[in-house]
Amino acid sequence: MHSLFEKSRRFLDLPLDLGPRGLLVLAVLLLVPSYLFPLWTLTMFAPQYGDGLRMQIYSWRLDGGNGGQDIKEINVLNHYIGMRDLTTADFTEFKWIPFVVGILALLMLRTAVLGKMTHLVDNVVLYLYFGAFSLWSFAFKLWSYGHHLAPTAAVKVDPFMPPMWGYKKLANFEVYSYPGVGSYALGLVAVVLVLAMALAWREGKRSLARAPGA
Repeated sequence: MHSLFEKSRRFLDLPLDLGPRGLLVLAVLLLVPSYLFPLWTLTMFAPQYGDGLRMQIYSWRLDGGNGGQDIKEINVLNHYIGMRDLTTADFTEFKWIPFVVGILALLMLRTAVLGKMTHLVDNVVLYLYFGAFSLWSFAFKLWSYGHHLAPTAAVKVDPFMPPMWGYKKLANFEVYSYPGVGSYALGLVAVVLVLAMALAWREGKRSLARAPGA
């Protein structure tokens, strides 16, 4: 047991080679689109809205199609079924996601410049937790909007959850929901971090094998 613990400690204490460091820099660059492009897009079609109503969710704000008018129209429709308005202020995620992404970028850069294997492991774990929690938060927000309807609404509908991914029929609306460019970039960050981890793991095993007393 002591030998296993010592090998694990030595492995985690190894410095990173150029390959994993370069992948970490790439991961940081891939975080930038999360500030510039939508994380998610929702489009609603109905007979009276042949061109569709569009809403884009950025990491820091909501945006609607037709110069922002689509969100106003969606909120008018939501009012009839008792759903609260969709507003940037109602999304607490907009307050912490940009901040957390920035912190993760700084941690990755720190690991790329000064890091060891243990720092890379921390980066991977923290980022995967951030991704999982963000998806859960988004799903819960969608569920909450569709399940907390005002009892005094003019039109009574059963509680529902807008689609998180794909297509769903809601009353006379056809709703499509898909990740945006920002989310695809964040997904690529996870892939790059896992590749960096795999490469560092392989190089670390070689280093330990060449070390005296291995």
